[in-house]
Amino acid sequence: MSGSEKFDVIVVGAGHAGCEAALAAARLGCNTLVATGSLDSIGFMPCNPSIGGPAKGHLVREIDALGGQIGIQADRSSIQMRLLNTGKGPAVHALRSQSDKLHYHQGMKKTLENQANLEVKQLMVNELLMDGGKVCGILCETGENFFAPIVILATGTYLQSKIIIGELVVESGPNGLRRSEQLTESLRDLGLNLFRFKTGTPARIDERSVDYSKMVIQPGDEEPRRFSHLPDDFAPLGHKPCYLTHSNQFTHDIIRNNMHRSPLYSGMIEGTGTRYCPSIEDKVVRFGEKESHPIFIEPEGMDTRELYVQGFSSSLPVEVYKEFLRTVPGLEKAEVMRPAYAIEYDVIDPLQLDGSLMVKSIPGLFAAGQVNGTSGYEEAAAQGLMAGINGVRFLRGEEPFILDRSDGYIGVLVDDLVTKGTREPYRMMTSRAEYRLTLRNDNCDLRLTRKGREIGLVDDFRWDIYLKKEETLAEMMVWIVQNKVQATPEFNQFLESKGTSAIKETTAWREMIKRPELSYEELIPFGLKEVDPVIAEQIEISVRYEGYISKQAAQVDRVRRLEEKKLSPDFDYLALRGLSTEARMKLDQMRPRSVGQASRISGVSPADIGVLLVALEGQRRSGIGEKK
Repeated sequence: MSGSEKFDVIVVGAGHAGCEAALAAARLGCNTLVATGSLDSIGFMPCNPSIGGPAKGHLVREIDALGGQIGIQADRSSIQMRLLNTGKGPAVHALRSQSDKLHYHQGMKKTLENQANLEVKQLMVNELLMDGGKVCGILCETGENFFAPIVILATGTYLQSKIIIGELVVESGPNGLRRSEQLTESLRDLGLNLFRFKTGTPARIDERSVDYSKMVIQPGDEEPRRFSHLPDDFAPLGHKPCYLTHSNQFTHDIIRNNMHRSPLYSGMIEGTGTRYCPSIEDKVVRFGEKESHPIFIEPEGMDTRELYVQGFSSSLPVEVYKEFLRTVPGLEKAEVMRPAYAIEYDVIDPLQLDGSLMVKSIPGLFAAGQVNGTSGYEEAAAQGLMAGINGVRFLRGEEPFILDRSDGYIGVLVDDLVTKGTREPYRMMTSRAEYRLTLRNDNCDLRLTRKGREIGLVDDFRWDIYLKKEETLAEMMVWIVQNKVQATPEFNQFLESKGTSAIKETTAWREMIKRPELSYEELIPFGLKEVDPVIAEQIEISVRYEGYISKQAAQVDRVRRLEEKKLSPDFDYLALRGLSTEARMKLDQMRPRSVGQASRISGVSPADIGVLLVALEGQRRSGIGEKK
């Protein structure tokens, strides 16, 4: 029936969170609707057209291992790929891709349009429909109703958003797209707590007005890696380098002299901005002792002259921006094609969500992405995938799929949001993960593909590839112990040339691989079995960091024991004597799913956890407090 169609799942928004949520739900067999304000904004990159980086690249590879889409599309639209932090340990190695913005959008739009069980419609959602305290659908500005027992909010930065450029305020979403006018009030009417956040984006400049000779070229890797664990089945779009330049004291002086015109400091901007990606005026104020700040000039695509000025976001007036922009080496004649701006928008307090990303007070309503207070395409996509999976599982009466902090960066991200909350746009960083050595960029498939298979998102093709890799890796770990290298003069001469000691007798290959001076590839001419470079990397890391990995595994086991102590949603914390007043209030409000999660709540001390453990042990036989 027109205007009153029924679906299993409705996803509101088609950014990176919405795309992953919708694809996950549809691929799991649910009849799914995507409602987006504009079909031209599907998979849109309003800020830098790049994917990955430290911790963020881990998220992308984890999404791919579970059967998500962002890694595949990032690979297909890449115009430059770099593995970062290679001079450091494997825990912080991170893949980053510069994408063709238009190609990424077009590819993601095509993927959604061709996905079975999925409909995409251009609709502006005004209100959530409720039935008996549960969400049951959406009301659109056209007057159309669409019904579903599961609704996933993935509205990004569009809720009551404002674009701010100096004294100019425009009620709009990113890049002039329509904002959501009425959905905020609907959410407030349902009792949800919302607050204002702020992010920003730099100007886009004309490539023809840039003097690259005054900058340092930043090329991509000669042999680029890929986010996706699937084999390469497409031709590269091409390659474009990035460039590095710096601000200077002339830049900073102009900014300081115009600080009274900055909405960030005049009080015009009410929302809280991110500490980890500050505007240039914020950098000048907070880091006044610095003489310069790095600025990366990055292409927006193969067939456009637009360049992204990374590290130079601002809300200052256009004429001021142009003035300090042209103090930067190589940008003296820069022509602005799109102005820099700040954007302010409403977000949901993520403490109102449980570990599945469902709103605690409204069964069937999930939220994912920047609407939960995060910043970044990768963080959004990860939440979208988890919300899509868990929306389907809730619909089917199944237990939610929740990743531990030891399972992946996705687990860290979600747990941080629903346990600690955020008072500024949350950005994923390697420092947020306690188990960085085991949550590496190289082993995402080994950690998560089996879980993706159990969920139902990993198809037979991907599963067969994974099993072959797993089998080969296991065989090679045995082979390098059982097979040895001879102590020949040629081999010892090679060892000495690499700055490592000679061997006096036949030695297991495993012992040679342990040596940091030697690479797997360099040992192949002397008899080490040749394998795929991905397998070789796994072997090197496993052998060289064995002791550290074992220690971290023991740490994970200790923490996991606390995670396994489940807490009943009905546990009476207020009546538990021995808890501090703050702990009682926080635990009663948060309703943690486990003792492990309880231990991470701000205001809950180790002593409080001790009291909780004693109480659980005393109630164990009666089944009170601990969830069976």
